[in-house]
Amino acid sequence: MIPFIGSMKEAFDLSGQVAIVTGGNGGIGLGIAKAMAECGVDVAILCRNMEKAETALEELSVYGGKYQVFECDITNQQSVVDAVEAVCQEFGEINILVNNAGIAGGGPFLDADQGLERWIAVIDTNLTGTARMTQEVGKRMRDQGKGGAIVNITSNAGGMVNRGGTMHAYAVSKAGGNHFTRGAAVDLGKYDIRVNAIAPGYIRAGFGANPGQGMFDMIERQQPLNRLGEAIEIGALAVFLASPAAAHITGEVITIDGGYSLQA
Repeated sequence: MIPFIGSMKEAFDLSGQVAIVTGGNGGIGLGIAKAMAECGVDVAILCRNMEKAETALEELSVYGGKYQVFECDITNQQSVVDAVEAVCQEFGEINILVNNAGIAGGGPFLDADQGLERWIAVIDTNLTGTARMTQEVGKRMRDQGKGGAIVNITSNAGGMVNRGGTMHAYAVSKAGGNHFTRGAAVDLGKYDIRVNAIAPGYIRAGFGANPGQGMFDMIERQQPLNRLGEAIEIGALAVFLASPAAAHITGEVITIDGGYSLQA
């Protein structure tokens, strides 16, 4: 049974924990990796772009923990198995998994030039990739016997349809990620493994880093809080969900989008 906290002193203590962050070499993923590192977590970044990952490691190095990058393609089962095994060999165990890696997919649905190829790629990465990682790391957490915390990064698009409606595959993959989170929370709860999701809106990082100033202004006007989110804010929420303070939270999808989805 996951113990409840005895005092606020230990509520947010993650020192000595080991986290995997997929897609942690940039954007929201790097923001999460930095937040974890700043809270004393040793971080393993899984990604495909190893050159970009070296820059991420330099940014993490200031926090004084152990950080390493492992090449992994979450659309390939053997790649996932090999990467998770490598993390365990290097770090000894895994306590936290952040399923952040994903790709976007847009454009008119009926007139897609390559049929459903992009749709399949988006679903395979964003949804099935999350399932692959959760299964492989979940088995490790179960066998360790210490429980664990899994945080899935989905999107506010998983619960709404944006004006224009050209992000069908992406939205469906994120809606699936939300429901996968709930199902996995039930499946893994008996092993003291908690599974939650964060559903960001427009964040000034990753996909939303450079939409152009005009787009920035329009998005900000549509949000009650009148600004885009920052990657560190997603990181802070991920830290909370992984921490002892959230020991009685599982199966939840928490939207962080400045209130944008309230008006959609």
